[in-house]
Amino acid sequence: MIPYLEYYSSPGTRVNGGRMPEVAEQSGVKSARRTVELLEAFAVRDAWLSLSELHTITGIPRSSLHGLLRTLTEAGWLEADAAATRYRLGMRALLCGTAYLDRDPAMRFARETLEDLRERTGFTAHYARRDGGQIVYLETRESRNAKRSVSRVGRALPAYSTALGKALLAELTQDEIAALYPERLISLTPNTLTSVAALRQECDTIRRRGFATEVEESTAGLRCVAAVVPYRIPGTDALSCAIPVDEVTDAEAVTLGEILAETAANLGRRLRHAGIR
Repeated sequence: MIPYLEYYSSPGTRVNGGRMPEVAEQSGVKSARRTVELLEAFAVRDAWLSLSELHTITGIPRSSLHGLLRTLTEAGWLEADAAATRYRLGMRALLCGTAYLDRDPAMRFARETLEDLRERTGFTAHYARRDGGQIVYLETRESRNAKRSVSRVGRALPAYSTALGKALLAELTQDEIAALYPERLISLTPNTLTSVAALRQECDTIRRRGFATEVEESTAGLRCVAAVVPYRIPGTDALSCAIPVDEVTDAEAVTLGEILAETAANLGRRLRHAGIR
């Protein structure tokens, strides 16, 4: 279970213990809303889930869950185990997710930039997009010397815990940042920011400096540097490099940040020139 995704996936959609707000309860088609809740429950958990577990997570009545699980399994959105008592996401979910990337006109330019950035720096390069209070990795180019994979396409993390996310949060006003999170933030590591007040201060620094940094705030053993791709206002996308903490000094990380800012600015100009917004 990844509890922070219950709260930070998008503004106003997860409050009061992860339940949908009252306005959503009063609008839309109930079965469609429940289907979305069910698929999201699978998306943020790595394990197979039983009907009982899904009832606890979503609050959907067991009688409705039976029908939804059967329908989604028959349609290929879910897979059932041999005993048909536990479920996980199916192949159709993957096809739908990759279609998002295939149809995004910015991604062709982003992939080219990531290739160049990896060759220029030697480090793993990421491209991500903010979704409410989290960031989602859309593309990655691993360092040729990487000892382990540090991310994957589709992975989501709280924006405040990553350089990518903090670079994008710095595009927002203080009130907009406060609206995304409770005052107390959930820690991923001992280095993660734990308050909105601290996050606001860091965003002020990022705006002055032009790039964001973090050291082991989301993943032990890694530091990251990131910059916003300026083709939308406020920015939604960012580039980053992920580096083992023992491979660069603080001064070298600043130099890398300047490279990221320059590279992101160039990509933003290319996207705007191509008419992509």
